[in-house]
Amino acid sequence: MTETIEIGAFTMEVRADGVAVVTFSRPPVNAISLSVYQDIGHFADHVASDERIKVIIITAPDDARAWCGGADLHDFKGMTAARRKERYDFINEQLPRFHKIDRPMIAAIRGATIGVGVMLAGMCDLRIVSETARFACPEVDYGLIGGSAGLLATLRMPEAKIREMVYTGRAFTAGQLEATGFFNYVVPAAAVLPLALDLGQEIARKPLQTLRARKLASLMFEGPEWMDAYMEAQEMSSSLVEAPSSEAAVHSALKGGRRR
Repeated sequence: MTETIEIGAFTMEVRADGVAVVTFSRPPVNAISLSVYQDIGHFADHVASDERIKVIIITAPDDARAWCGGADLHDFKGMTAARRKERYDFINEQLPRFHKIDRPMIAAIRGATIGVGVMLAGMCDLRIVSETARFACPEVDYGLIGGSAGLLATLRMPEAKIREMVYTGRAFTAGQLEATGFFNYVVPAAAVLPLALDLGQEIARKPLQTLRARKLASLMFEGPEWMDAYMEAQEMSSSLVEAPSSEAAVHSALKGGRRR
């Protein structure tokens, strides 16, 4: 029997086998607003209290334009350095809770994964992606500094490729990034969710106590250094947000109908 739980922009289906399939749906592009960050915190709280859940698969609707389209640029209209720091303070209460979820998490990605979406994918334990899914860290295009570089380095992605992504803001297909080792599997779009479910079911047959201990051990192995680098990037990004080039880039993106 499957129970469906609604947590803001997330719909969680908790299956009898211990696999929770979580669908992130915020049309048109699954952009992350402050309200979604709050949902992420509530989601982490629910998992902590629900011992039926042994494995989490995070996906998006079949027709979604993105797995995660990055930050919602509407939140940046009229942004000041002070407001940016307040925003980061709120985000920093939510994202670490997601990162510290003590169950294995599988990112089942069939669409674009942009900005903070790359960070969320990196916080998952396994990543199964479509060959044509695109990944980008485009903060530089908005005169800002993204926070994914430290996490990607911790996950042993080649530094040269990380710097290419963060300096150019270019989008790369999963096929182009496959050699970096960031993904467990790169497969046709139709195979992503079935493969994630197969892996989830296999993992869910293990004892919950062991899975939790293994997840905590993995987090300890990562260490806190990448989060320290993320916080420092936030400070630098806050000082840049009032620059005319940043304001103009956000305005142009919104005017052109682009919403991250």
